[in-house]
Amino acid sequence: MNRLNVRIAKFVEAVRIQRRIVWALLLRELATRYGRDNIGFLWIVGEPLLFCFGVIIMWSLIRAPYQNGIGIVPFTVTGYLPLTLLRHVLGQAIPCLRVNSNLLYHRQISVLKLFVCRSLLEILGITAAFFVVASAMWVLGLMEPPKAVGLVYLGWFLLAWIAFGLALIFGCLSQFSDIMERAMSLLTYAMIPMTGTFYMIAWLPYQYRAGVEKIPLVNCVEMIRRGFFGEFTPTYFNVGYTAAWALSLTFVGLLLTRLVRHRIEIE
Repeated sequence: MNRLNVRIAKFVEAVRIQRRIVWALLLRELATRYGRDNIGFLWIVGEPLLFCFGVIIMWSLIRAPYQNGIGIVPFTVTGYLPLTLLRHVLGQAIPCLRVNSNLLYHRQISVLKLFVCRSLLEILGITAAFFVVASAMWVLGLMEPPKAVGLVYLGWFLLAWIAFGLALIFGCLSQFSDIMERAMSLLTYAMIPMTGTFYMIAWLPYQYRAGVEKIPLVNCVEMIRRGFFGEFTPTYFNVGYTAAWALSLTFVGLLLTRLVRHRIEIE
């Protein structure tokens, strides 16, 4: 019994140490990226907020108030912010190892922790922006509250998980080839049709639906929209299938973090 207690105490202490390391890396990332002046780290929420409000205003001016029975404002919010999450997490993953390689000199800092901190920072900021935008639209009467909050959380969580898995993969691959870093902006634009930002599966011709249903990112957005719009809006998704994709991408990313560690030059 005493031996078991000692092991538990050691495990708890190890978790506490890892938590302090991740927290310190997060604070460093905030300070180096946003500085200490003006609004500082609040810009991580303010930036996606400004872009989202701009897109909402633009779409409201050039498109009809409703599209296939769905308001243009909630359709934009539930599509554009998931896309923003994916693009920001991937965009910050590419230079992650290049700009932070000197930190790997410390034994307790690993490649995985660097990716976790960068991705977590983006996920938290855009999640906060999503909450603020949705709440503001609800207060203004432009958007109704979610019909199934749990499904919104689930879709957002799986989307963030997939984005993190992709960040590990593309971030590590960028160390093997400079082409990946240069092509990332083009790749994120090419991935837009794979997110379901500008369409729903139910709007597609029947013969294309089965293929699009296999895209995990579309499944995430369909979950979020089902949570907001309710069961009377036709949506198509598979939670188990999407979670399997997230787990597989993360597993591949973790393998790459082990391989890429030996290719990084520590200054």
